[in-house]
Amino acid sequence: MTDMRIARMELFTIPPRWLFLRLETESGIVGWGEPIVEGRAEVVKTAVESLRPIILGWDSRRIEDFWQTSVRGGFYRGGPILSSAVAGVDQALWDIKGKSLGVPIYELLGGLVRERIPAYSWIGGDEPTEVGEHASARIDEGFKYFKMNIAGAVSYIPSNSEIQDILDRVTEVNRVTAPGLVALDFHGRVEYPGAKKILSLLEDLNPLFVEEPLRPELGHRLGELCQSTRIPIATGERLYSRHDFREIVSSGVALIQPDVSHAGGISETRRIANLAESHGVGLAPHSPLGPIALAASLQLDFCCHNAQFQETSLGIHYNTGHDLLSTVANPEVFDLSEGCFQPPQEPGLGIQIIEESVRELSKIGHNWKNPIWRDRTGAFVEW
Repeated sequence: MTDMRIARMELFTIPPRWLFLRLETESGIVGWGEPIVEGRAEVVKTAVESLRPIILGWDSRRIEDFWQTSVRGGFYRGGPILSSAVAGVDQALWDIKGKSLGVPIYELLGGLVRERIPAYSWIGGDEPTEVGEHASARIDEGFKYFKMNIAGAVSYIPSNSEIQDILDRVTEVNRVTAPGLVALDFHGRVEYPGAKKILSLLEDLNPLFVEEPLRPELGHRLGELCQSTRIPIATGERLYSRHDFREIVSSGVALIQPDVSHAGGISETRRIANLAESHGVGLAPHSPLGPIALAASLQLDFCCHNAQFQETSLGIHYNTGHDLLSTVANPEVFDLSEGCFQPPQEPGLGIQIIEESVRELSKIGHNWKNPIWRDRTGAFVEW
């Protein structure tokens, strides 16, 4: 029988802000994962290294056993660092299993439930004319759905001028794309009173959905907010396990957005998706990262019945100098058809990583950090 034990493990910090994991079995099968917390790459890298004694020699076929052992074996649970470290290893183990059996991962998780999944891309810009221009460019690239930040730093109770800026930008994007096609990311920047006020004024502009209107610590107030608006609400990029989502899925949200590189990998994100389905909540995986994270997300989209949208970081403002396709030998796997991704056909994650490019880029590395914002009083505000 082919020796499926893990023989080698390597980590690569590469620009613009990614961390790649390479696992190789004794028989030479290579699997890739993307364990990362944006702005905490070195910390997550250390967390993966701490799992090395478990990983080396592990039978790669025992994915669930690895997940349970690594998550629960250290006694202390949870948090983005450990769950992201485990996520990358989990992705790589699934990649190895799919390659060893010659099938995409979704075939091992029950097979296809759909033939396509709608994609959405980011549009940027601070002024209405800028967001309109960016939206037009995204349309030319084949996208039908979009997402944008509502604003930069916002006051605890937003002023009339701040709110008008938000409404003007959304109005301009609606003019270019048509209403109902643009999701609005609050990024947790607004406290409850401001979020409630802005949502009431956005209703007539018909956003596709509103994302993270409250920071994750205020999840207990999401139910109130959902009841106050007819706009679909999405959240979950900063939640890391099915236990974090347990109350959220019954709060009235329309969509959950676990990140397959943060929320324990393919194994745990699948469980989170199933939990959401049992409450009639849709899935829209968060994915502003690299190609491995997107490939892993697509594997879940095509075997989870409640998947609704897939975010992509292609051309996102973070990807200066290096983009989603820089290390992929078969970029056509991410091609759009009528604004949708198609099921990957190749085994495992479905992408071919250009190892030489990864090794060269790792010589550059990165030290990406998110900015620290302060309001007009000098107080810290959410980025």
